[in-house]
Amino acid sequence: MSGSPPPSPVPTRKIARQATSAAAHVSPLPEDDDPLLAFAPYLHKQPRRNSITPDLQRRFVAVLAASGIVKQAARSIGRSIEALYKLRARPGAEGFAAAWDAALRHGTERLEDCALERALKGGFDDDPVSGWGGRGNGLLIYLLNLRGAFRVDERDLRPGHPVYEKIRREVLDEQRERERGTS
Repeated sequence: MSGSPPPSPVPTRKIARQATSAAAHVSPLPEDDDPLLAFAPYLHKQPRRNSITPDLQRRFVAVLAASGIVKQAARSIGRSIEALYKLRARPGAEGFAAAWDAALRHGTERLEDCALERALKGGFDDDPVSGWGGRGNGLLIYLLNLRGAFRVDERDLRPGHPVYEKIRREVLDEQRERERGTS
């Protein structure tokens, strides 16, 4: 992974400081020995020419961790978002799905770092070069809230919490299924 960087978007600005933010740039890819890439990939029973191979799955996860953007990671391996979501949902692709989620968390943490840096440096408010005039901060806050909504703090998981109750229902349903199968 670390040997070849992901394709970078072609800059459309004359000088680098005119780019919209650090979040628009891809951070370095994880090293080959990064635990994020140590997942069990989905293995196709009868691989075809356009199958998403284990190497492509790892490349996708690496670029996703570096960019935080699913579309960009899909483009980097030459596959559609739809094909990747289908692969993610297949039985046997749990390792890939877990690595995908971990890569998104990594991307979200990067986004939060960029937001903190903006807050400390003053952000884009009244920036005549970018022309954003403060609009970028509102969008950043929206994205952080949206992505943060899927986080669950383990300390909050107790009876009554929606995630706790969902997991409880799933476990009880599985237990009932097993009891029906043995009786």
